[in-house]
Amino acid sequence: MLVRDLMTQSVTSVPDTAMLLDAALVIRRTGKRHVPVVSAQTGKVVGIITERDVSRLSPSILSGPTEDDYNKLFETTPVASVMTKNPITIAADAPVSEAVQVLYEKRIGGLLVVDNGDLSGIITVTDMLNLLNEMLAGKSGSFSE
Repeated sequence: MLVRDLMTQSVTSVPDTAMLLDAALVIRRTGKRHVPVVSAQTGKVVGIITERDVSRLSPSILSGPTEDDYNKLFETTPVASVMTKNPITIAADAPVSEAVQVLYEKRIGGLLVVDNGDLSGIITVTDMLNLLNEMLAGKSGSFSE
């Protein structure tokens, strides 16, 4: 089985010229935890920002920021300054076992699937768990006994 067989092909990305607010809104609107960042000039993958990154960058309510200060942070922070640059990627024709190994060893939640730097999709730990679930469902009841 190849990565292309499991990856999500329709992925919403943001340009590297976007602000943190744009990425946060994509995460909220799509329910996805990983947002690829592409170059506004070339369209090539240059980074990734995750739901965890957005949470980490959010000011704590305990520090007492005003609503304006909170919003200003999101509206003025460039995604390019907080994204993970040069994210780990994988090719669509790579074996799924390679994706599993990278996700496990690097302890990351998703891999961007690229072809010559162009975004083709994403494969996540959730995709792997879904595959495992399907494989276990196809087996005899020995796993649940």
